[in-house]
Amino acid sequence: MFVTASDTGEAERIGAALLEARLAACVSVIPQVDSRFWWQGQIESAREALLLIKTRRDLFPRLLEAVRAVHSYHVFEAVAVPISEANPDYLRWIGEATQVSEPNGRAA
Repeated sequence: MFVTASDTGEAERIGAALLEARLAACVSVIPQVDSRFWWQGQIESAREALLLIKTRRDLFPRLLEAVRAVHSYHVFEAVAVPISEANPDYLRWIGEATQVSEPNGRAA
């Protein structure tokens, strides 16, 4: 999953929240990306940080809500990209690292 943030500090806060909630196995922060985009009828530019979030597909809705709770943007990028091929050990690790407790006490 890709998420942009206003700066590295915000990216680190988002990443920490996701890791603490076990919604992500890993969050990599790319500290500076130069973004160009349409906003309110004009082409804008901004220096942002980019988070690469490794998680499970079934956690996307919960992860999106967790990002929304701490993100400063009203409209923020949150794009999930499916894994077409990967190291099976890596996929197993993602599953193990994202054992989120459900309200009933069971792991998701």
